[in-house]
Amino acid sequence: MLGSGFVNIVVLMFLAVLCVASFRRLHLPPILAYLFAGILAGPQVLTLFAHPEQMHLLAEIGIVFLLFSLGLEFSLPKLMAMRSLVFGVGAGQMIVTTSLFSVIAYAVGIELDAAIIVGGMLALSSTAIVIKQVTEMGLLNNRRSQLAVSVLLFQDLAVVPFLIAIPLLSKDGDFSVVKVLTESLLKGVFVVALLLSVGKWVLPWVFREVAKSRTDELFVLTTILIALLAAGLTYAFGLSMALGAFLAGMMLGESQYRYQLEADIRPFRDILMGLFFVTVGMQLDLNVLLNSGLWITLGVVALMVVKVVIVRFAAGMFRCDPVDGWSAGIKLCQIGEFSFVIAALATTHGVLSSEQSTVLVSMGVISMALTPFLITRSLTLAKWLVGAKQLDAEMLNAKAHQEMQDHVLIAGFGRVGQSVARMLKMEGIPFIAIDSDPVRVHESHNAGEPVLFGDASQRDVLTGAGVTRAKLVLVTFDQPDRAAQVISATRQLTEATEVMVRTKRDYQLEALYQAGATQVVPELQEGSLMLISQVLHYAGVPMSRILKRVRAERKGRYDHLHGFYPGETTEISYGTEDKLEFIHAVVLNSHAACIGKSLAELEWKRLRVKLRGLRRDGTEVPNPDKTATLQSGDVLVIAGKPRRVERAERFLLEGG
Repeated sequence: MLGSGFVNIVVLMFLAVLCVASFRRLHLPPILAYLFAGILAGPQVLTLFAHPEQMHLLAEIGIVFLLFSLGLEFSLPKLMAMRSLVFGVGAGQMIVTTSLFSVIAYAVGIELDAAIIVGGMLALSSTAIVIKQVTEMGLLNNRRSQLAVSVLLFQDLAVVPFLIAIPLLSKDGDFSVVKVLTESLLKGVFVVALLLSVGKWVLPWVFREVAKSRTDELFVLTTILIALLAAGLTYAFGLSMALGAFLAGMMLGESQYRYQLEADIRPFRDILMGLFFVTVGMQLDLNVLLNSGLWITLGVVALMVVKVVIVRFAAGMFRCDPVDGWSAGIKLCQIGEFSFVIAALATTHGVLSSEQSTVLVSMGVISMALTPFLITRSLTLAKWLVGAKQLDAEMLNAKAHQEMQDHVLIAGFGRVGQSVARMLKMEGIPFIAIDSDPVRVHESHNAGEPVLFGDASQRDVLTGAGVTRAKLVLVTFDQPDRAAQVISATRQLTEATEVMVRTKRDYQLEALYQAGATQVVPELQEGSLMLISQVLHYAGVPMSRILKRVRAERKGRYDHLHGFYPGETTEISYGTEDKLEFIHAVVLNSHAACIGKSLAELEWKRLRVKLRGLRRDGTEVPNPDKTATLQSGDVLVIAGKPRRVERAERFLLEGG
């Protein structure tokens, strides 16, 4: 029995890998691949798992990790700033959509209680698909995605009354719905307040202590445990597990551990999210789809159109931009994963028949399959619906600059980008900036600055900014991963344009050069160069010699400015332990393995450290000859990554 189950799991993984690889070649999103793999593995085709609902709990943990990651993107002040969207647009969408579909369900012969449940199911959207897709596209922080996320957050809250009401609808006898819902609301307020308090006062201390241990496994385990505990707490109080995970992540969103937490949890999240979509595909009943395929398809189309219009209407009530409203509606027009949970619970308690539940699940799977396609084209469709005369200001601005030649393209219009722009303007050099902060872009437009809204790592955005005609692309934000994406996108469009990247430190210097950057400017080293220039000037060194030395350092990629002698106060974080460069003095005693060898024999390239200097008899040997033989008492000054320095010291002293 165990062997058979193991084989089924291996076959399922093989199907998932094969489907994801095939769909990637066709430029289709992996979500569709997981859904297709689920259909193949489900009861209708290969029957690897006759009861896919048994895997639902494990798959739901994927949603827990997804919401935990989402919470890391939102701080409490940010959520409070979005309260009008969450409790305004979100509540409006949920109430109107539930009411409308409840009336339709009642009109076609479904009992009133069941019709309300059906209305609520159809009103929900897929948090998993929408957030995963916009995150992969790098669009999570723009206005349209923020509006969609606000609605999704309210929908997650709205799931709770339905989960409470369904068991009550199956009970006989008198009971007070108002009393039960009131108790549930009080429980919700209590558990949210508890999680917020724990997150503010306890979690930072926990992760501070865990980080001090410098044990990777402990950090990962603690992250997973916190996410699951928060999810379990809300579930125990009758709320959705996703809500607890979101609150826990939100409390850690402002901590210095945010990026490491996100990196640690990503592998588990992605694998379990894939499993979730596989289980969704398994629930698709192909017999029902074949028998009622036409009506189900028409129902999906009608459902998606109506939901788009309702979200646009709710967004308009709160004076959201028309393009944002349509775009958010297109993102949210599918049926959500919590609808499957509600459908399963309603079927178990006899509120819905098995056939009704199957039709709704089939509609949900089809709508989910269409969602990735719609999300990638949501902005284009939204602009088409609004009309050509009401295009975004950034698009109009892009057209105005389509013919600009030999300009500087600035990726990121923060303080650094704006400072560069002012200097360029003073010299009469044309420029175009790209920024993803809608408020900053709006303010800049009002001031007449040539700034486009968008993600600079997207080739379409770069093309709109005339990257192929630009003299220079300047990446000003200190995010090496995003900078590498911008470099890659630029190099796919043009090899002729120079690319300059600004970074705070020199950790990613080589990686950015390898990505295709023409020049990388680390602020720490440049600041040191300016300080050194001033010191040399006041020390009486001629300015021509100072400028020559500065140019030499830049040309040599700041070779003499890398590395430092570590001390007791040197902080080595989880993310920098393999990026720092230390300088270390190795004293050669009479038993050192390298005594009697020449410097050339030590194979510095194999040791992967640099020789910075040689001291003999208390004095420094300038430009030591590679043929010089090492003696007892010599001091070798070496530089490199901490672990490499340790290995090199062992080799020099002990050999091997």
